[in-house]
Amino acid sequence: MTTHPTRVALITGASRGIGAAVAVELGRRGVQCVLVARTQGGLEETDDAIRAAGGPAATLLPLDLQKKAADIDMLGPSIVARFGRLDILVHAAGALPKLTPVAHIEPRDMDESIAVNMAAAWRLIRTCDPPLRAAEAGRAVMLTDAAAGEPQPYWGLYAAAKAGMEYLVRSWATETAATPLRVNLLDPGPVATRLRGRAFPGQEPGELAAAADVAPAIAALCDPAETRHGALIRAQANTH
Repeated sequence: MTTHPTRVALITGASRGIGAAVAVELGRRGVQCVLVARTQGGLEETDDAIRAAGGPAATLLPLDLQKKAADIDMLGPSIVARFGRLDILVHAAGALPKLTPVAHIEPRDMDESIAVNMAAAWRLIRTCDPPLRAAEAGRAVMLTDAAAGEPQPYWGLYAAAKAGMEYLVRSWATETAATPLRVNLLDPGPVATRLRGRAFPGQEPGELAAAADVAPAIAALCDPAETRHGALIRAQANTH
Protein backbone atom coordinates (compact mmCIF):
# COMPACT_ATOMS: atom_id res chain seq x y z
CA MET A 1 0.00 0.00 0.00
CA THR A 2 1.35 3.43 -0.93
CA THR A 3 2.66 5.61 1.86
CA HIS A 4 1.88 8.72 -0.21
CA PRO A 5 -1.87 8.50 -0.80
CA THR A 6 -3.40 10.85 -3.32
CA ARG A 7 -6.73 11.29 -1.52
CA VAL A 8 -7.24 13.14 1.76
CA ALA A 9 -10.16 12.66 4.18
CA LEU A 10 -11.39 14.71 7.13
CA ILE A 11 -13.22 12.58 9.70
CA THR A 12 -14.95 13.89 12.83
CA GLY A 13 -15.76 11.78 15.86
CA ALA A 14 -12.62 9.82 15.01
CA SER A 15 -11.45 8.90 18.52
CA ARG A 16 -13.86 5.98 18.90
CA GLY A 17 -16.95 4.27 17.55
CA ILE A 18 -18.01 4.64 13.94
CA GLY A 19 -15.71 7.60 13.23
CA ALA A 20 -12.66 5.63 14.31
CA ALA A 21 -13.77 2.55 12.36
CA VAL A 22 -14.27 4.60 9.20
CA ALA A 23 -10.84 6.15 9.62
CA VAL A 24 -9.26 2.71 9.86
CA GLU A 25 -11.17 1.50 6.81
CA LEU A 26 -10.23 4.52 4.71
CA GLY A 27 -6.63 4.34 5.91
CA ARG A 28 -6.51 0.69 4.96
CA ARG A 29 -7.56 1.77 1.47
CA GLY A 30 -4.64 4.20 1.29
CA VAL A 31 -6.44 7.43 2.13
CA GLN A 32 -4.57 10.06 4.15
CA CYS A 33 -6.83 10.72 7.15
CA VAL A 34 -7.16 13.92 9.15
CA LEU A 35 -8.81 12.94 12.44
CA VAL A 36 -10.90 15.26 14.61
CA ALA A 37 -12.21 14.50 18.11
CA ARG A 38 -12.01 15.96 21.61
CA THR A 39 -9.42 13.59 23.09
CA GLN A 40 -5.80 13.36 22.00
CA GLY A 41 -5.45 9.87 23.48
CA GLY A 42 -8.39 8.51 21.52
CA LEU A 43 -7.06 10.00 18.31
CA GLU A 44 -3.68 8.40 18.94
CA GLU A 45 -5.37 5.02 19.38
CA THR A 46 -7.13 5.44 16.05
CA ASP A 47 -3.87 6.43 14.40
CA ASP A 48 -2.24 3.29 15.81
CA ALA A 49 -5.09 1.18 14.41
CA ILE A 50 -4.77 2.79 10.97
CA ARG A 51 -1.05 2.05 10.83
CA ALA A 52 -1.62 -1.48 12.11
CA ALA A 53 -4.01 -1.96 9.17
CA GLY A 54 -1.29 -0.85 6.75
CA GLY A 55 -2.47 2.73 6.27
CA PRO A 56 -0.48 5.97 6.39
CA ALA A 57 0.01 7.83 9.65
CA ALA A 58 -2.92 10.16 10.29
CA THR A 59 -2.93 13.85 11.15
CA LEU A 60 -4.50 14.39 14.57
CA LEU A 61 -6.55 17.50 15.41
CA PRO A 62 -7.97 17.53 18.96
CA LEU A 63 -11.00 19.83 18.77
CA ASP A 64 -14.19 20.25 20.80
CA LEU A 65 -16.88 20.93 18.20
CA GLN A 66 -18.99 22.84 20.73
CA LYS A 67 -16.50 24.77 22.85
CA LYS A 68 -14.16 25.57 19.95
CA ALA A 69 -16.77 25.81 17.22
CA ALA A 70 -15.15 28.75 15.44
CA ASP A 71 -11.97 26.68 14.97
CA ILE A 72 -13.92 24.40 12.62
CA ASP A 73 -13.89 27.23 10.08
CA MET A 74 -10.15 26.83 9.54
CA LEU A 75 -10.17 23.09 8.90
CA GLY A 76 -10.66 23.28 5.14
CA PRO A 77 -7.98 25.93 4.48
CA SER A 78 -5.55 24.27 6.92
CA ILE A 79 -5.89 20.87 5.26
CA VAL A 80 -5.42 22.37 1.80
CA ALA A 81 -2.38 24.29 3.03
CA ARG A 82 -0.80 21.08 4.29
CA PHE A 83 -1.87 18.52 1.67
CA GLY A 84 -2.92 20.65 -1.29
CA ARG A 85 -6.36 19.08 -1.41
CA LEU A 86 -9.35 17.65 0.42
CA ASP A 87 -11.30 14.83 -1.20
CA ILE A 88 -13.49 13.35 1.53
CA LEU A 89 -15.54 14.60 4.48
CA VAL A 90 -17.10 12.17 6.96
CA HIS A 91 -19.01 13.80 9.82
CA ALA A 92 -19.46 11.01 12.35
CA ALA A 93 -19.42 13.06 15.57
CA GLY A 94 -22.68 13.07 17.53
CA ALA A 95 -23.99 14.05 20.94
CA LEU A 96 -26.86 12.65 22.99
CA PRO A 97 -26.97 14.76 26.18
CA LYS A 98 -29.97 12.85 27.55
CA LEU A 99 -33.36 11.41 26.72
CA THR A 100 -36.03 13.67 28.21
CA PRO A 101 -39.51 15.08 27.51
CA VAL A 102 -39.40 18.13 25.26
CA ALA A 103 -40.89 20.26 28.03
CA HIS A 104 -37.99 19.29 30.32
CA ILE A 105 -35.09 20.04 27.94
CA GLU A 106 -32.48 22.20 29.64
CA PRO A 107 -30.85 25.05 27.66
CA ARG A 108 -27.34 23.64 28.18
CA ASP A 109 -28.39 20.28 26.75
CA MET A 110 -30.08 21.89 23.74
CA ASP A 111 -26.96 23.99 23.15
CA GLU A 112 -24.80 20.85 23.09
CA SER A 113 -27.12 18.91 20.81
CA ILE A 114 -27.46 21.75 18.33
CA ALA A 115 -23.72 22.49 18.41
CA VAL A 116 -22.53 18.95 17.69
CA ASN A 117 -25.41 17.42 15.73
CA MET A 118 -26.31 20.39 13.51
CA ALA A 119 -24.14 23.51 13.77
CA ALA A 120 -20.91 21.54 13.38
CA ALA A 121 -22.26 20.12 10.12
CA TRP A 122 -23.03 23.64 8.91
CA ARG A 123 -19.51 24.84 9.75
CA LEU A 124 -17.96 21.77 8.14
CA ILE A 125 -19.93 22.39 4.96
CA ARG A 126 -18.78 26.02 4.89
CA THR A 127 -15.11 25.22 5.34
CA CYS A 128 -14.96 22.07 3.21
CA ASP A 129 -17.20 23.05 0.29
CA PRO A 130 -14.50 24.85 -1.77
CA PRO A 131 -11.84 22.10 -1.73
CA LEU A 132 -14.44 19.34 -2.09
CA ARG A 133 -15.87 21.05 -5.16
CA ALA A 134 -12.36 21.46 -6.54
CA ALA A 135 -11.53 17.78 -6.05
CA GLU A 136 -11.79 15.44 -9.00
CA ALA A 137 -14.22 13.24 -7.06
CA GLY A 138 -15.17 15.02 -3.84
CA ARG A 139 -17.29 12.97 -1.44
CA ALA A 140 -19.15 13.95 1.74
CA VAL A 141 -20.96 11.57 4.09
CA MET A 142 -22.88 12.87 7.10
CA LEU A 143 -24.14 10.36 9.65
CA THR A 144 -27.74 10.63 10.77
CA ASP A 145 -30.33 8.60 12.65
CA ALA A 146 -33.80 7.26 11.87
CA ALA A 147 -35.04 9.16 14.91
CA ALA A 148 -34.74 12.37 12.87
CA GLY A 149 -37.68 11.35 10.69
CA GLU A 150 -39.70 9.25 13.16
CA PRO A 151 -40.86 11.35 16.15
CA GLN A 152 -40.77 9.38 19.38
CA PRO A 153 -41.19 10.27 23.05
CA TYR A 154 -38.04 11.64 24.73
CA TRP A 155 -35.93 11.76 21.56
CA GLY A 156 -36.75 15.36 20.62
CA LEU A 157 -33.52 16.87 21.98
CA TYR A 158 -31.31 14.68 19.80
CA ALA A 159 -33.58 14.09 16.82
CA ALA A 160 -34.54 17.73 16.23
CA ALA A 161 -30.88 18.66 15.75
CA LYS A 162 -30.29 15.65 13.48
CA ALA A 163 -33.38 16.60 11.44
CA GLY A 164 -31.99 20.10 11.00
CA MET A 165 -28.67 18.65 9.92
CA GLU A 166 -30.41 16.43 7.39
CA TYR A 167 -32.14 19.44 5.83
CA LEU A 168 -28.88 21.36 5.59
CA VAL A 169 -27.15 18.42 3.92
CA ARG A 170 -30.01 17.79 1.49
CA SER A 171 -30.01 21.48 0.54
CA TRP A 172 -26.25 21.35 0.02
CA ALA A 173 -26.73 18.34 -2.22
CA THR A 174 -29.18 20.23 -4.45
CA GLU A 175 -26.71 23.11 -4.68
CA THR A 176 -23.85 20.84 -5.76
CA ALA A 177 -25.79 18.62 -8.16
CA ALA A 178 -24.00 20.04 -11.20
CA THR A 179 -20.52 19.47 -9.72
CA PRO A 180 -18.40 16.30 -9.34
CA LEU A 181 -19.06 16.42 -5.56
CA ARG A 182 -21.35 13.71 -4.19
CA VAL A 183 -23.09 14.39 -0.87
CA ASN A 184 -25.02 11.73 1.04
CA LEU A 185 -26.53 10.97 4.43
CA LEU A 186 -26.04 7.57 6.03
CA ASP A 187 -28.00 6.07 8.91
CA PRO A 188 -25.81 3.28 10.34
CA GLY A 189 -28.66 1.72 12.34
CA PRO A 190 -28.17 0.28 15.83
CA VAL A 191 -24.42 0.00 16.45
CA ALA A 192 -22.53 -0.81 19.64
CA THR A 193 -21.24 2.69 20.36
CA ARG A 194 -21.02 4.81 23.50
CA LEU A 195 -23.90 6.98 22.29
CA ARG A 196 -26.09 3.91 21.82
CA GLY A 197 -25.10 2.68 25.27
CA ARG A 198 -26.24 5.94 26.84
CA ALA A 199 -29.64 5.66 25.18
CA PHE A 200 -30.10 1.94 25.87
CA PRO A 201 -27.96 1.06 28.90
CA GLY A 202 -29.60 -2.35 29.31
CA GLN A 203 -28.88 -3.50 25.76
CA GLU A 204 -26.11 -6.03 25.33
CA PRO A 205 -23.46 -4.72 22.90
CA GLY A 206 -23.12 -8.23 21.49
CA GLU A 207 -26.66 -7.97 20.13
CA LEU A 208 -25.69 -5.05 17.90
CA ALA A 209 -23.56 -4.51 14.85
CA ALA A 210 -20.00 -3.41 15.60
CA ALA A 211 -18.68 -0.11 14.27
CA ALA A 212 -16.31 -2.04 12.02
CA ASP A 213 -19.32 -3.78 10.45
CA VAL A 214 -20.78 -0.53 9.07
CA ALA A 215 -17.49 1.19 8.22
CA PRO A 216 -17.15 -0.43 4.75
CA ALA A 217 -20.55 0.95 3.68
CA ILE A 218 -19.48 4.45 4.69
CA ALA A 219 -16.08 4.07 3.03
CA ALA A 220 -17.81 2.93 -0.15
CA LEU A 221 -19.74 6.21 -0.27
CA CYS A 222 -16.36 7.97 -0.27
CA ASP A 223 -15.11 6.07 -3.31
CA PRO A 224 -14.64 7.96 -6.59
CA ALA A 225 -16.90 5.41 -8.27
CA GLU A 226 -19.86 6.30 -6.05
CA THR A 227 -22.65 7.97 -8.04
CA ARG A 228 -25.42 8.47 -5.48
CA HIS A 229 -26.09 12.07 -4.53
CA GLY A 230 -28.50 13.58 -2.02
CA ALA A 231 -29.49 10.12 -0.80
CA LEU A 232 -30.30 8.90 2.69
CA ILE A 233 -28.87 5.39 2.90
CA ARG A 234 -29.84 2.93 5.63
CA ALA A 235 -26.93 0.63 6.41
CA GLN A 236 -29.17 -1.79 8.30
CA ALA A 237 -32.68 -2.06 9.69
CA ASN A 238 -33.00 0.58 12.41
CA THR A 239 -35.37 0.20 15.32
CA HIS A 240 -35.27 2.08 18.61
